[in-house]
Amino acid sequence: MATSKKVITRVDWEKKLNDVKVRKEDMNKLVMNFLVTEGYVEAAEKFRLESGTEHIDLATITDRMAVKKAVQSGNVEDAIEKVNDLNPEILDTNPQLYFHLQQQRLIELIRNGKVEEALEFAQEELAPRGEENQGFLQELERTVALLAFEDVTNCPVGELLDISQRLKTASEVNAAILTSQSHEKDPKLPSLLKMLVWVQNQLDEKATYPQITDLSTAALEDPAS
Repeated sequence: MATSKKVITRVDWEKKLNDVKVRKEDMNKLVMNFLVTEGYVEAAEKFRLESGTEHIDLATITDRMAVKKAVQSGNVEDAIEKVNDLNPEILDTNPQLYFHLQQQRLIELIRNGKVEEALEFAQEELAPRGEENQGFLQELERTVALLAFEDVTNCPVGELLDISQRLKTASEVNAAILTSQSHEKDPKLPSLLKMLVWVQNQLDEKATYPQITDLSTAALEDPAS
């Protein structure tokens, strides 16, 4: 026998929400965390001035975004140089990240039709790492497989040439730089929003109440009668 859900009116629900005290300082830190992690330099500086949030080193954000942009544009060699200028230990202590950057260099050579150069690069730079790591070897084999197809649209590994692959590598580099600077690699705000959706889904099973359906406005909507 199904049990009826508890009904919570808008008045009661808003009272409960108002009883929860959130410090403005904590909200400001949450916003700043998002702006810094995602690399919105101008917005971060403007928000710092308006909110009085702690000082941030804008230069580190600018440098990090320059690396990310270089990878997203396919200029992987330039990105590696920039990472080493920031902190050589980032790549020295992260062999997987270094391999993925070198793999992206190989992908860009293939994309530009530099077949001989691509084969030479794969043999000299990536093959030795594949011999030491089975996972790297499998990724190398998938990448080199691009050369076997004249029409990459019909290639089973054609997604390596998609812009999404560049974005994936750029995101990995961005996270590594943030970690090296003692920052969290992911912003807190998206995680909190996902948690909000999850909590509402759980509560839906037990009660009827005004809830947030549009995260962009955070407006409460009464349940359908």
